Amino acid sequence: MIAAPTLAASLTIATVLLGGCSQSTAAPEIPVAPVIPVAPVPVEDPAPAPTPAVTPGAQPRLATEPAQIADDLVADELALRDPSTPEAALVAAARRQQAAYRAIGRNPDWDATIRGRIPADLMFAYDRNVDARRQLNAMAPPRPDTLPPWRIVAPAPAKELLGYYREAEAATGVGWNYLAAINLIETRLGSIAGVSSAGAQGPMQFMPPTWAAYGRGDVNAPRDSIMAAGRYLADSGFATNRDRALFAYNNANAYVRAVSDYAAVLGADPAAFAGYYRWDVYYYTTAGEVLLPIGFAESTRIPVADYLATHPQ
Repeated sequence: MIAAPTLAASLTIATVLLGGCSQSTAAPEIPVAPVIPVAPVPVEDPAPAPTPAVTPGAQPRLATEPAQIADDLVADELALRDPSTPEAALVAAARRQQAAYRAIGRNPDWDATIRGRIPADLMFAYDRNVDARRQLNAMAPPRPDTLPPWRIVAPAPAKELLGYYREAEAATGVGWNYLAAINLIETRLGSIAGVSSAGAQGPMQFMPPTWAAYGRGDVNAPRDSIMAAGRYLADSGFATNRDRALFAYNNANAYVRAVSDYAAVLGADPAAFAGYYRWDVYYYTTAGEVLLPIGFAESTRIPVADYLATHPQ
């Protein structure tokens, strides 16, 4: 989260940018994005934890043609916004949604075909999700053919996380949707349990000196980490220059833009959290993207080839 390249660099690679809160140098002037009005966030807890709809570790299968990928994405976006969608269908829709945005992010030549098939009421969310993915892709190249020493766990219940974001917003003035976006990028809402290569820790990825200054309690506890992130961002001037505060959290313009994109989606439609909450953890290697399911646990880096031999994607 703050300054030094951390899990963030890996996760762009991984799909989750485990960054790290660190003391930062002066940031360049960054245009401040317009404030997105935030609607009331739903507090219903979707489920205790997302349950894979397919064999753990297997990536969702997308259509081969961009036009069909677009049509399937629209169907999944609508299902995720429908309160009557059952949990198993929500999980499947969210996993396909994520896979679609990852594929579209890496294939800008599809834009003309896909964007023309997105209905007007979903266009804002579509554009922001695609841009966020491309910003994260730009932050780091694929990693060598090894997987990280992480544990992948179920995130805290959605209702709890939403409560922590709101509590931090009330205490610090930092928008709940920005805290959620950072949590999503840094550790996929706390699904990644591991210390970054730079030493950042916890769901919001704090460097030890920054945690000593802003943390209270346990760096690995979702509430404590989220509250500390709010304090850090507030102290970094979030109220007057949001982009500069985000840059202080992770010194990359692409990071600022990705956080702002996801926060804008959540601010415009809090129901979008239902999809993000059920997203998987991916790790981007020179051998391709590897899905790390809940239950993945390694204490040292392991060869990708060895993992794929027993966990086909």
